[in-house]
Amino acid sequence: MVLPFVREIFADAEKTPSFTRVATHLKEGTGRCSVVGITPAAKAMMLVLFHRGAGRRLIVITADNRAVDEMVPVLRGFAELTGAVAPEAVIGLPARDVLPFQNLSPHPEIQEERAAALWKVASGAASIVVTAAAAATIRLRSSDYYVDLARTLRRADNLDADTLVRHLGAVGYTAADLVEMPGQYALRGGILDVYSPEVDRPVRVEFFGDEIESIRKFDPASQRSSTPVDEALLLPLTETPINQELLNAIHVRLSGQRISGPEEIIEAAVRSAGVTVFPGWEFYAPVAGAEGALIDLLPDSAVLIDEPENVRRELDRLWSRVIEAHERSGIGNLVRPEDLYFPPDEFKKVLANTRGADLEHLGMASTAQEQITFSTQPTPRFHGSVPHMLEDVKRLSDEGQRVLLAAASTGELERLADMFTEYNVSFRLGSRTRGGESYADETAYFSGEVLATTLVRAYVPDGILFPDGKLAVFGSRDLFDESEAVLARPQTQKSKVSAFLSDFRDLQVGDYVVHVEHGISRYQGLREINQGDGPTEFMLLEFAEAARLYVPLTRLDLVQKYRSAEGNTPPLSHLGTASWAKTKARVRKAMKDMADELIKLYAERRMVEGHAFPADTEWQKEFEDSFEYNETEDQEQAICDVKRDMEAPQPMDRLLCGDVGYGKTEVAMRAAFKALSDNKQVAVLAPTTVLAFQHYETFKQRFAAFPVNVEMISRFRSAKEQRVILEKSEAGKIDILIGTHRLLSKDVRFADLGLLVVDEEQRFGVRHKERIKQMRKQVDVLTMSATPIPRTLHMSLVGLRDMSVIETPPKDRMAIQTVVAAWDDKLIQSSIEQELDRQGQVYFLHNRVDTIWEIAAKLQKLLPRARIIIGHGQMSEGELEKVMLKFMHHEADILVATTIIENGLDIPLCNTILINRADRFGLSELYQLRGRVGRSNRRAYAYLLLPPEIELTPVARRRLAALKEFSDLGAGFKIAALDLELRGAGNLLGGEQ
Repeated sequence: MVLPFVREIFADAEKTPSFTRVATHLKEGTGRCSVVGITPAAKAMMLVLFHRGAGRRLIVITADNRAVDEMVPVLRGFAELTGAVAPEAVIGLPARDVLPFQNLSPHPEIQEERAAALWKVASGAASIVVTAAAAATIRLRSSDYYVDLARTLRRADNLDADTLVRHLGAVGYTAADLVEMPGQYALRGGILDVYSPEVDRPVRVEFFGDEIESIRKFDPASQRSSTPVDEALLLPLTETPINQELLNAIHVRLSGQRISGPEEIIEAAVRSAGVTVFPGWEFYAPVAGAEGALIDLLPDSAVLIDEPENVRRELDRLWSRVIEAHERSGIGNLVRPEDLYFPPDEFKKVLANTRGADLEHLGMASTAQEQITFSTQPTPRFHGSVPHMLEDVKRLSDEGQRVLLAAASTGELERLADMFTEYNVSFRLGSRTRGGESYADETAYFSGEVLATTLVRAYVPDGILFPDGKLAVFGSRDLFDESEAVLARPQTQKSKVSAFLSDFRDLQVGDYVVHVEHGISRYQGLREINQGDGPTEFMLLEFAEAARLYVPLTRLDLVQKYRSAEGNTPPLSHLGTASWAKTKARVRKAMKDMADELIKLYAERRMVEGHAFPADTEWQKEFEDSFEYNETEDQEQAICDVKRDMEAPQPMDRLLCGDVGYGKTEVAMRAAFKALSDNKQVAVLAPTTVLAFQHYETFKQRFAAFPVNVEMISRFRSAKEQRVILEKSEAGKIDILIGTHRLLSKDVRFADLGLLVVDEEQRFGVRHKERIKQMRKQVDVLTMSATPIPRTLHMSLVGLRDMSVIETPPKDRMAIQTVVAAWDDKLIQSSIEQELDRQGQVYFLHNRVDTIWEIAAKLQKLLPRARIIIGHGQMSEGELEKVMLKFMHHEADILVATTIIENGLDIPLCNTILINRADRFGLSELYQLRGRVGRSNRRAYAYLLLPPEIELTPVARRRLAALKEFSDLGAGFKIAALDLELRGAGNLLGGEQ
């Protein structure tokens, strides 16, 4: 929480002549003025102050979605600091991320953001709207239309539950058995569970007839109700609901005939005319009567254009691409580009009639007659140098400037406070911290006059010097270089057992389930039983001879979905007999009889005395504090699990399962540091040369500030270099040795190996693992995988190995949109162009070396300007290394490759992957391949391409459907669980393993 006195710091900035002129123009003037000299970092601060000074709502038009994503959180940071506007009243309205006429639908997250933003704009909940140029030119409906997309439920309101459910389906919600994720609902009798986006908890609405009797929040993990509330707002997930009006409008365009009657008759008639919901249909919604612009939804607002030259260029580029896509589509006059967007010339006329300003850093492009100049400057970067920072702060304070230092997290704020205290520099604390009580006892923390330096927690990445306003704001990146200044996206609370709860989310009436105590039964749905203290929900299970058992939802741990590799129909168990107990006993005996060397090995590891590492040292704490991001909850738990295992006398054998890019490597590096602190060596085993190289780079960078010698042994090293490395390893002069299968050679020796990290275990065979055990039987082993092979997963589930799961996505990570489609030149061309247009890169996976050049030539013909390179496993080491490094350094746009890219490549700019003949891959393989994209804060896309006339096998169909379904973040464990079902656990204990 920011303390009220912080707002005084900005008072002088609002009194400068330049600020007063802009505020007056926006409040009372007509036409447009040009505002120059505001640095990119200063724009957010000025915009919130302009809003207060003008007393008007603002529309800010930027070039693209990236600019929107960068500006909105900083605006909210300054909104909190200045008190000029409520942070939640600052919203972003992104442009759709694909073009019309391409048979592609926008990313679900984009649709959700746009729907919520348009509702907020139309309902008056938005004070500052930041939008991309392409979004500002989209033709929109009236305010009433967007207001009606949401529903507010109030206690004692009269409302038909079935009508509400139809509305939820129309605006993008999906039906589910258990409501766990935003956008889901479940209606059971008179109870409706629904999870609206942008809220922390779903709500449970109880109806008595058509009257809402109660509304309570509930925990999506335990499904238990908690806080009663008087009302609940259900936001839409799409701005284009499917309804009679829209279907009729599209039908009229097709046939010139209007139809009337009940909705199901209209839908049937429209379907017979060939109009159904298809990918990209959302773009055709304006034919139902969208004539207005965003500006019309905020009639009294001021319109500010951020760098008008960039916006004009983006508008012209958008229009030419839409025209080109329209011509390619062959759709003719059915829907024209001008039906969907304002043409650039028309939009420029719309802008010319608005009150507003053009914001320019340099002031070279504006055509406005009045020009107002500011004197803002960027702040210096201190690169972690405390003396230089304090020297600058003291100088600015002596000059009469009000100095504010913004930390991105509570940890950074406390570090700043400790620095100032250590150097005996006076300051005020503008935010409460975890150590607030002890800080309050120190007079230095609150000493000084109003002009004293203020330390505050706020999202301000880059700083501002505004001498005329007597103001200096230092951002977190100025202070710490690699700061924690990463925007936190709203996170969905997940249960620790959500991978298993997903079983129940997919559960259908009639599915087979296993009750721990009573055996196999058939699931017959949920029932509500009144037990005196209120209604309680039960799961109804049917056993043999129609016997029934009611299991309360609080005891779901007793029930799990029946899984079989062959998909056989099992016989139902007899309730109340000893048959199930006898079955379990037979299985136990069979398992004991089959137990051989594998079980003995794991038992030996439990029995044997290994090395117990000591508790964390000060250096360990310093190493962990230097991590540039905030740890996720699951990451912290995994770190605790690993450390506990390492400090135990038995050798660690832990499986760390986490989605790609979720921070498994950081857990491994902390384990490595713990081993190094006790003078042990660490080996890191990677399946491919490229992944080993990336690990080498990551470890070198992370351990750079500490006296740690990191080396790599792989095909990228010459024979001479390898010989020197091996000698150093045996002599104990290398602390961390990273390598591929080469690490498993008999000539690789360690002076004192303490920890072995195995990445992507599924890539190694049993012989490789046997060699690992021979290297050091008492060594601690940490295995990392996003989709562990079924046998490994099965062993973890039955308790033979310890497992930690990281399901929480990193901040700002977005789900990957997955499209399953037949090979289509237009689709391939448009999807790749879309990525290249945002300066990104593309993987095109074709797993046949003999035809890979042919595919590359075809792509080059479709995309003549693209820089295409080829990589496959039959290349020499040197060739492959050059190709991969060239792509990593963005010297090529498209990498056409085989499955060599499956593991570990981490290229944040690459956010589109096309996989040819996706039906030929296993589920875990497809998941790993898809995980090569989406490793930054950009939206990512995966296209699974199939031959046009292919007949898919049931298993292939289910694999592709699963990959499309499990697009939510953190789905790796669910994919592995389904893979376990599709392939079976394997012969867990037999010698065949």
